[in-house]
Amino acid sequence: MKNLKYILSLFLVITAFVSCVQEDDIPDVSTLPAPTNVAAVITIDQDNSGLVTITPTGENVANFRVNYGDGSGEDSGVLNPGESAQHTYQEGSYEIVIAASSINGKTTTVAQTIVVSFQAPENLIVTIENDAAISKQVNVMATADFAISYEVNFGDPAETVMMSNIDEIVSFTYVDAGVYTITVTAFSGSVDTISYSEDFEVTEILAPLVAAPTAPARQPEDVISIYSAAYTDIAGTDFYPDWGQQTVFEEVDVAGDLVIKYGNLNYQGIQYGETIDASAMETLHIDVWTADATQVEIYPISAASGEQQVTKTLNPSEWNSFDIPLSDFTDQGLTINDLIQFKFVGSGTIFLDNIYYYKAPSTAGGTTCEVLQDFEGAAPAFTSFGNIADTQAVANPDMSGVNTTANVAQFTKTAGSEVWAGTFFDLASVLDLSSCNQISIKTWSPKLGATVRFKIENSADNSQFYETDLTTTTINEWETLVFDVSAASAFNYDRIVIFFDFGVAGDDSLYYFDEVELVSSGGTGGGSLGFQDFEGTAPTFVTFGNMADIQVIANPDMSGINTTGNVAEFSKTGGSEVWAGGFFDTASPLDLTTYNKISIKTWSPKNGAVVRLKIENSADDSQFFEVDMSTTTTNTWEELEFDVSSAQAFNYDRVVMFFDFGVAGDDSVYYYDELELKN
Repeated sequence: MKNLKYILSLFLVITAFVSCVQEDDIPDVSTLPAPTNVAAVITIDQDNSGLVTITPTGENVANFRVNYGDGSGEDSGVLNPGESAQHTYQEGSYEIVIAASSINGKTTTVAQTIVVSFQAPENLIVTIENDAAISKQVNVMATADFAISYEVNFGDPAETVMMSNIDEIVSFTYVDAGVYTITVTAFSGSVDTISYSEDFEVTEILAPLVAAPTAPARQPEDVISIYSAAYTDIAGTDFYPDWGQQTVFEEVDVAGDLVIKYGNLNYQGIQYGETIDASAMETLHIDVWTADATQVEIYPISAASGEQQVTKTLNPSEWNSFDIPLSDFTDQGLTINDLIQFKFVGSGTIFLDNIYYYKAPSTAGGTTCEVLQDFEGAAPAFTSFGNIADTQAVANPDMSGVNTTANVAQFTKTAGSEVWAGTFFDLASVLDLSSCNQISIKTWSPKLGATVRFKIENSADNSQFYETDLTTTTINEWETLVFDVSAASAFNYDRIVIFFDFGVAGDDSLYYFDEVELVSSGGTGGGSLGFQDFEGTAPTFVTFGNMADIQVIANPDMSGINTTGNVAEFSKTGGSEVWAGGFFDTASPLDLTTYNKISIKTWSPKNGAVVRLKIENSADDSQFFEVDMSTTTTNTWEELEFDVSSAQAFNYDRVVMFFDFGVAGDDSVYYYDELELKN
C-alpha cells in the first residue's frame, strides 16, 4: 500500500547566504548535516476531486521542493518548512519526489508512494500499543485498503487529534495513565470513511529499563566511589541508616546492573564507611532516574561544617547524569576534607547509581603516553573513501620545523572527490583514554584555515565513534594539532580516521600527517580567574543572525549554584538563524597559558541544547577556537566547562556565545553568567 525509499544525495553548494554585523562572526555552517527524516504528510479532499495536499517534513531543512510524479512535469516550487502544496490527481498510484535542502546547500531526496482512490476505505486494521521505553506514550498504526491517510483522536481531556499517512505510526504521550477511548478514522478520496474505537489502558513505566550510563575508566587515585560497579566503593557504607525517615530502601537489578531505589522519598541519608578527604577531588557525579519526582536536593555532609546542598531538576523516565563541581558546595562554606554522609531530599521514587567524587587525570600535562603511529616501520594498511587516491607512507617532503622525521603519510584529495573524503587505519590495540585523552598529530597543509576532522571509532562497530575538528593555521609547513577526545564515550576505539579540508570537494591538494600520539591533558597552574560576572559595567554586546539584543538583567532565578544579582539574557528570537549568537570583548586577552578551561554558568529551558563557545582575536577574527557542550538540565542553573586546551596560541579577547546551535530560533530565552578561566 505504500512504498517508501530513500535516495540520498550528498553534495555541497556553499553560497554567500547572509551577511551580519561582521562576516567572520558567522560560524562555518559547511559541516552542518544534510536534511534527515524527510517525508511528507498526505491528505486528500473527500469529494472525488482528487485534490491532494502534500506537507513536507524533515530536520535541518531550509526549504523543500516536491515533484508530483504524475508525468505532468509540474512541481510545488520552493516551500518553506510548514508550508503545503496542492495538486489534483486521477485515481492511481504515484511516486512523488521530495527534495529537502539545508542552509548550506546539502540536499536529501526521498521518493514516497501515494495511492489516490475514490473508493471508500475498507478492511481497517488498527494496532494500539504502549511504548516499551517511554512512559505513558501510546503508538498507533492503521492500515486500510484504498486509504491514503488516517487520524487518531486520543480521547484525552484536550481531545488531541493527530493526522498521519496510512501505514505510518502516530505517537502521543498522555499526562496521566488510565483508560482512554481512542478513535481511528481512515480517509480516501471518497466522502465515506471507516472508523474504529477502543477503550485502551495507558500504562506508566515506574522503573528504569536500561542501566545507567557506564562510568568512564579512571585511575584509582582520581576517584572516590560511594556506589558504582565501575570502581572500588568505600567499604562498610550504610545506604539506609535510621534517621527517622519515611523513605523505603531497596537495591534492584536494572539490565544486569544493581542500583539504589528510594521509594516514598522525603529524605534519605547515606553513611560513609569512613571519613572521606575529597579535597583533592573536583567534581561529584551522580546518576538519577525517576518517574514522578521533579527535583532532588543533594547534600554532602561534613563532620565539621555540616551540610550544603545543590538542587537538580529531574527529567522523568530517563537517566539524569549530573557532574557537580565541588566548588558549588565549598563556595557555600562546606569543608570537604572530612565528609561523612550524603542526604537526599525530595518526593516520589528515585533510583541512584554511579555516586562518586573524581578529578581530572593525574598524569603530568602535555606528555606523550603512547606513539600510535610514526610511519617509520611497516606502514599501516590504509583504507581511503570518497573517491580520493590511496593514502600512503612516503619520504618526508619537508624535513623542517617541528617534523624532521624520515617518513610521513601522504593524503591526496583528488579533484572532484567528495567533501567528506578521508582515510583510516587500524591500531594494534584499543586506545586507553582513562588517563590520556588528547591525540596529537603533526600536519602539513597547502591551505590556511582548512578543516581537519579527526575521528576515532570501534572497528567492530563503527556506530561507536567520536569526532572533532580543528583548522590549519599555517601554509606549507608542519604544525602540531592536538585533538581533545576527553568527551568520548567509553567505547573500544581502535581505528583512526582523518579528513583534510573537510566540507570542501577535492581539488588535487596534497596534505601530509605524521607522529600520531596519545598525550595527556595540557595546562598548568590551578584555581580559577573570573573575567566577566555582569555585576559591574555591562560589556558591549553585538548580536547576529536576526536575534534580539543580548542584555544584562536581574537574575530571574536566584537559586542553586547561581545566586548573583545580574546575568546575561540571550533571547533566540522566533525565526532567527540556526547560527544566531552574540559576542562581547574582554578587557585583555584570555590567559590560556595558565588555564585550559572556560567555565560558564548557564540556564536553559531545553535539555540537550547545544551551547557553542567561540573565542577569537578581535583584531584578526580568522584566529579563533570553538567548542560545543550540551545542556543537561532544564530551567535550572548548571555549570558548563569548555575545554580550550587545544586552542592555538592567539590573543583571544572576544567571547562569542550560541545557544541551541543548529536549531532555528523559537523565542526561547537562555541566561549565562560567571565566566571564569579554570583548570
